[in-house]
Amino acid sequence: MVSLVDSMTGDHPARPCLVLSNDANAGGLTKAAERGIPTASVDHRPFKGDREAFEAELLKPLLAAQPDIVCLAGFMRVLTGDFVSRFQGRMLNIHPSLLPKYKGLNTHSRAIEAGDAAHGCSVHEVTAALDDGPILGQARVSIEAGDTPEDLAARVLVWEHKLYPAVLRRYASGDRTPVLLP
Repeated sequence: MVSLVDSMTGDHPARPCLVLSNDANAGGLTKAAERGIPTASVDHRPFKGDREAFEAELLKPLLAAQPDIVCLAGFMRVLTGDFVSRFQGRMLNIHPSLLPKYKGLNTHSRAIEAGDAAHGCSVHEVTAALDDGPILGQARVSIEAGDTPEDLAARVLVWEHKLYPAVLRRYASGDRTPVLLP
């Protein structure tokens, strides 16, 4: 999130209008507030699995901010098809794998266990299907002998912070051509 908002300066075609979290203690909220960006949080826990009710509350600050593009970054909640459809073609997500491989969790360990030579991250348009949708960019890193999931995650994270801002800049200018790094 910080890499995204810090990139939106100068001639960038987008500006941050809200940082929203499902955790009131998320560090990103503090970092956004320090940068003068409005923040909000909606705790999912009181909804006890009622995703539609949680999403109805989530929509209130989101719709009030009137975003042109919604960027998910570290938002680890599965969104319903109804929620996603409101922002179809305007919602992006970053995922720590070279999609379509390794949708879901534990991507780094899964890539190592599979004996893959490379791993990385992908930015994609969000659809109702988990970690699906058109791929807008990917960054690739080599898997080294002896890598642990933590080692690999650290190297991928460096590229996540480069890829997502590059994709957002291109996407916000109307260009859907995938960004490929390095």
